Amino acid sequence: QVQLVESGGGLVQPGGSLRLSCAASGSIFSINNMGWYRQAPGKQRELVARITNSGSTNIADSVKGRFTISRDNAMNTVYLQMSSLNPEDTAVYYCYAQALSSTYVPGLVWGQGTQVTVSS
Repeated sequence: QVQLVESGGGLVQPGGSLRLSCAASGSIFSINNMGWYRQAPGKQRELVARITNSGSTNIADSVKGRFTISRDNAMNTVYLQMSSLNPEDTAVYYCYAQALSSTYVPGLVWGQGTQVTVSS
């Protein structure tokens, strides 16, 4: 089965930066789209960014200009580089991947979530 493992979350001061990583492993034939959602307490889950296997990206207006998404196809890893962080960015960040297993079964796979807290 395909698994996603996230890392890079933590506590940062306003204006600081973090880079989140999400690595896929398991019986993978290929990965198409990858991306990041976030969910803050009392708020709906928000799509932050996504990237296709060819490198085309979409960034949410709320983070455009501050966040960038990238991927390393050889390592089956997607990254979210976050800068100029503010308290409104505080949330649990979840990565996802649209993947084909080694038996060509499509699936949407989620990471375990990583907490990002922006506070003085």
